[in-house]
Amino acid sequence: MSDKFPDQARVVIIGGGAIGCATAYHLAKHGCKDVVIVERNKLTSGSTWHAAGAYAQFRTDPNAGRMMAYGGELYAQLEAETGQATGWNPTGGMRVACTPERRREYERAITIARSFGVEMALISPKEAGEMVPIMTTDKLDSALYIPSDGGFSPSDICMALAKGARMNGARIFEDTVVIGFDIEHGAVTAVKTEQGTIKCETAVICCGIWSREIGRLAGVNIPIQPSHHCYFITEQIDGVTRDMPTFRDPDLWHYIREEVGGLIVGQYDPDPIPYIGAIPENHEFKLMPENLDHFMPRLEGLMDWIPSLQTAGIKTWIHGLEAFTEDQNPVMGEAPEVRNLFVSAGFNAYGVTGAGGAGMVIGEWILNGEPPFDMWSFDIRRFGAYHRSDNQVLARSLEGQGHHYTIIWPYEDMKAGRPLRRSAIYGALQDKRACFGGKFGWERPNWFAPEDVEPVEVDSFSRPNWHPYVAAEHNACRNAAAIFDQSSFAKYTLIGRDAEAVLGRLCAGDVATDPGQVTYTAMLNRHGGIECDLTVTRITGDEYYIVTGTGFATHDFNHIKRHIPDDAHAALIDVTSAFGVLSLMGPRSRQILEVAAEGDVSAEAFPFFTAREIQIGGAPVRALRVTYMGELGWELHIPTEYMLIAYETLTAAGAAFGLMDAGYRAIDSLRLEKGYRAWAADIGPDYTPLEAGLGFAVAFDKTADFIGRDALLRQRDEPLAKRLVTLTAEDDPELLLTGRETILRDGERVGWLSSGGYGHTIGKHIGLGFVRHSGGVTADYLRAGTYRIESANRQVDAELHLAPLYDPDNSRVRG
Repeated sequence: MSDKFPDQARVVIIGGGAIGCATAYHLAKHGCKDVVIVERNKLTSGSTWHAAGAYAQFRTDPNAGRMMAYGGELYAQLEAETGQATGWNPTGGMRVACTPERRREYERAITIARSFGVEMALISPKEAGEMVPIMTTDKLDSALYIPSDGGFSPSDICMALAKGARMNGARIFEDTVVIGFDIEHGAVTAVKTEQGTIKCETAVICCGIWSREIGRLAGVNIPIQPSHHCYFITEQIDGVTRDMPTFRDPDLWHYIREEVGGLIVGQYDPDPIPYIGAIPENHEFKLMPENLDHFMPRLEGLMDWIPSLQTAGIKTWIHGLEAFTEDQNPVMGEAPEVRNLFVSAGFNAYGVTGAGGAGMVIGEWILNGEPPFDMWSFDIRRFGAYHRSDNQVLARSLEGQGHHYTIIWPYEDMKAGRPLRRSAIYGALQDKRACFGGKFGWERPNWFAPEDVEPVEVDSFSRPNWHPYVAAEHNACRNAAAIFDQSSFAKYTLIGRDAEAVLGRLCAGDVATDPGQVTYTAMLNRHGGIECDLTVTRITGDEYYIVTGTGFATHDFNHIKRHIPDDAHAALIDVTSAFGVLSLMGPRSRQILEVAAEGDVSAEAFPFFTAREIQIGGAPVRALRVTYMGELGWELHIPTEYMLIAYETLTAAGAAFGLMDAGYRAIDSLRLEKGYRAWAADIGPDYTPLEAGLGFAVAFDKTADFIGRDALLRQRDEPLAKRLVTLTAEDDPELLLTGRETILRDGERVGWLSSGGYGHTIGKHIGLGFVRHSGGVTADYLRAGTYRIESANRQVDAELHLAPLYDPDNSRVRG
């Protein structure tokens, strides 16, 4: 460690745990030598030193899995590189199943893992007992074996990363407390510490349980919750060997791994205990008091599995604090509030496991201005303003922590912190027996229950209980009309004389249109990947109205705002709460509007992809003739205070035309039949419009140059390595396609489904997904193959389609 405290550095990393040291290691390895770590106490002194050291690679998100896999590869060679011991021990891992439901979950996991090239296997009780001989197997149904799992020494891993960082030029300063930041013109310019101020180009918050507090010093919202996590270490036990796989029994909430001939026995309990208030200043290398009353009741069941625990001596109790999030994913990326201030925190007690990959991702993000691959599931911009509430973060994060070992059910909706954001017609929809789901704090109707049915979703791995009710809503939209409350759409206004120039540079589509024109467009990165997927409506010469998906409100706003030049005369304003949205869709929607609305809604006066101002029940309405359901229809954007009267007027007029309330489950079914893409599922930064079949929305010949154009022009001249297709499978009540299922072509794995569901018009299961082939994916290549889909470890025949399954010529949409 250098004795001279620096007054400037290119990158300042706050936090000397595994995440901070891994970030410094990767920055320095990539040639960024001017890196400084400031640690409030000593390296590892936060949560790293008391981590349990169990490595698990598999994640249900492909890029999260790539990040974790990289970490395992790094740890396997880190000791040889640095000379610092790491305790890396690739033993493999096992999860036991005692019920058919748990086995079905594992079967789905095996298929997902196979989609991403991760090896997993369902093994028999006999095989499980041979791998873990100290375990009884008489109550065992099966077990999931993961060869890539293992264990390590957390403090040694951190010290090896720190040594590697120093070897490449990084500097580390311990006993250095951060007290603030300098921020100029919206960007961080310095980190203030008790030892002095360090000017910097970039700062990174890697502070674990302290991250929320440190973020607030810069006005950055980091929605993590410190919470208790406990394990103990036993004396040596006969039969425990160093090569014994790590062992998890999620139904009993425990994990086990070997430790010096004994066992580490830890617990993720369903009723976790939060830490409320500021973390004490002297908490470094500190543990919380033992809480045996909370831990022991669930341990008794584990003793039936591992009888030797009944007599084993306990050597050490470890009861520490870890940082948790509501979705069990970490918080990573550049803070939307402050440029050049990055966050890597909230790893839900797998921080050391994730550190190697996280350090790589954040390092490349800083140096290249973008992550190495799409990191949406971890991106800090997936959170919203309501996450500034400590009460919301507390409730939601505790629920997330409590779900660590619960069965992952398809379509499961979290309940904590709800209801929060409600549209102006929430009460009216509640009276109509809506079953609501949560999205970005909003209550959104998923489906509507008949009078004799409880509006509740029942967890299942087969056909869901709401299937017939969604079918009725779907069919109403196809044959008559349906009305959807889509008020949760994120909505912005971009206004100013340079608005067209700003959007012209950002949008792949041509937005230099006349007022009243709607443009469906993507915003791309420099590689041509899709960063945003939205509609842009020109209101006047200097004003545009932008509509995007609910969950992307922070992400898309931040993306647009960051690309407005400092000298541009253009202001971006979030108007989400100013407008509710009613989507009126179906072949009889025009007839309903002709009764309910003031204004000409004929095909001639109101063609597809145009916008007009009309009145409904006295309410001023911005009507956009667009669709995500594949039918004639309108998005009706209504000032919030007029929403109820507009809804009442439309439903009264629609009664004679078979109008039906419908929800988001029907939207998903309808859009799959049309092959409409969903951002963060079917498309995203790793996929271009050409690969996704959205080339029609790219205006290559428009006057304005746009980000990603050069990359698309290069790609247009080469065979595509991947291409989005539609696959169908015959009706089967036991088959459930939700995404991540494996696509097989002529028996070979060629990709996975990005989204899936059921098409009620065609009467088949539907999946969208990319078929990959390094030699090029042409139409001839696609048609020449025979396809199957693997779901829950079983295969079914599938038929490939290159055109939409429903209304391929868009005659109904344009009617």
